[in-house]
Amino acid sequence: MQKIIVAAVAQNGVIGNKGVMPWHSSEDFKYFKSLTLGNPVIMGRKTLESLGRPLKGRLNVVISRHMKSETPEVKVFSSLPEAYDYCENEAKAEKVFVIGGGQLYNEAIETADEMSISRMKFIAEGDVFFPPFDPSEWESEVKAEYDDFQVIWYKRK
Repeated sequence: MQKIIVAAVAQNGVIGNKGVMPWHSSEDFKYFKSLTLGNPVIMGRKTLESLGRPLKGRLNVVISRHMKSETPEVKVFSSLPEAYDYCENEAKAEKVFVIGGGQLYNEAIETADEMSISRMKFIAEGDVFFPPFDPSEWESEVKAEYDDFQVIWYKRK
């Protein structure tokens, strides 16, 4: 199973501010939807809360030690390895997307096979940052260019 991180990152590394994404990009949302539709998405509890509802057309997997309630469209696990195990062995997923937030990216970046990063063309104010990573461990390719961002695809070497 491929483990893929998906993130939108401002030039200064910001990914969130006070529990929400500090910008709105329709083009990036469309790209995100086309990439993840039909696949499991793994997120932290705060990310689910910021979305306001589960994402349609995807198995929503939440990592939380406190959230207990599940629905048919939301599965809850206490750790990322448990979530990966469920997606691979129970959901039979060929790929899974880790979609945030900051704490989950910090953990997932160690085991991710690929990353799709929307590099925004601006600086944003925020209190949550994408974790630093060693670019020498990744092959990168610009996949798409938009007005507000470019999509860079990273594959672990």
